[in-house]
Amino acid sequence: MVSSLLHQPIDIGTHTLRNRLYRAPLLECAGNGPDAIETLISDLVPAARSGAGLICQGATIVRSPGGCAAPEMTYVDDPKFVADLQQLTDRIHDHGSSIAIQLEHGGLRSMETWHAGYRSTHPTLTQLAVSRPPPLLRLLDRCGFLNYNSQVLSTDDVYELAAAFGRSAGYAADAGYDIIHLAGANMGIIHQFLSPFYNRRTDEFSDGVRFLEVVYDEIRSQAGSIPIMTKVPAESAAPRVIRRRLTTADAIDICCRLEQIGFDAVVPVSGSVFWDMSIIKGEYPARAWNDDRFNSGYADAFGGRSRSKLVAFGNWVESLLYDFTPAWNAGLCAAVRRTVDIPVLAEGGIRTRGEIDRLLGTECDLVGLGRPFYAEPELPARLLSDRATADTAVVCENCNNCTVPQAAGEPGVCRTPAVLKRAGELRKAGAYEYEHTQDHE
Repeated sequence: MVSSLLHQPIDIGTHTLRNRLYRAPLLECAGNGPDAIETLISDLVPAARSGAGLICQGATIVRSPGGCAAPEMTYVDDPKFVADLQQLTDRIHDHGSSIAIQLEHGGLRSMETWHAGYRSTHPTLTQLAVSRPPPLLRLLDRCGFLNYNSQVLSTDDVYELAAAFGRSAGYAADAGYDIIHLAGANMGIIHQFLSPFYNRRTDEFSDGVRFLEVVYDEIRSQAGSIPIMTKVPAESAAPRVIRRRLTTADAIDICCRLEQIGFDAVVPVSGSVFWDMSIIKGEYPARAWNDDRFNSGYADAFGGRSRSKLVAFGNWVESLLYDFTPAWNAGLCAAVRRTVDIPVLAEGGIRTRGEIDRLLGTECDLVGLGRPFYAEPELPARLLSDRATADTAVVCENCNNCTVPQAAGEPGVCRTPAVLKRAGELRKAGAYEYEHTQDHE
């Protein structure tokens, strides 16, 4: 039996989590159709049933139309739809877990930038932009790889966007969500405000933290005392030719300022200024790219078969640059934790119980896993078990075959036979049977 802080409760703001293991945000691909809530229940409840202290619903968009970074993301700007999400939050609470909703807008990373088929069927949509797109991205636009028809936000527009975050947070609080989680990284619009690569404004929002401060005030106005946390990016993986970027020191400073504003927790993550494999790391997903079932979806997304092959080649190059590194955000999280007095959440490449125990109490206060849940929806039962050892590991092989098909509108599921076989063997052995007595006082 392994002894650690993992089973100990922890407070995020005014809310107490039963333990320190959480399901990190993933793309649920639920959309807003008639099956959306059942899809979310199917994806998220297993993590609660198997003991996770916190389940983070993946990025949801605060204003329509547009703004989705990937197909079938869920909008949360309709109060009636969000009210129905209480079916989900009730199910999570029935199992003793807590749930956070991650709020986002894609800005320049939205589908109207990169998805050819979506652009052709939504020709009037424009991207919300913090500033005029950077020169390098405008070059990609001229070469036909991206498509920018952006609306640079005025000062009044920024306040209106912040109000949209606040309204969605208010709807979510009424629907029973326990925590508001802002998507402050991975090149969404909050990241774009924070990043000097994107933000060339001359008004008060030239300081990207000011946008988060206004969003915070709007959430407090609309959702009361509900805890608020956010991801915070360091652009340490950006190519060296990119001189305007967020350094590790910048990310630490942002976290300190957010604590002063009143944020209840932070999730420091490293990455690039681009939407690339620095976010997920791991192997080149050859199986996914070569699966004939997805070819038409790739062609629709990237503008033809030849272009999708070019994107696949770029994906291969990125896999060489961003090889898998266990717990790759641990150093950044540790540096932040030394300077703030609010909980620091760590995610990214955490794959064993031994890593979890090493990180908790030193580098971070809570530990999250993401992609491994695609293969093991009830993974917490194994990691929280009294039978767990330091060598207890996820079955995920970091092959990324789960992620690429999402560009073609496919759900995020494990598609690697050897991984699924191992998960099936564990299920037959009863490894996913969870008992609440595993949560210790």
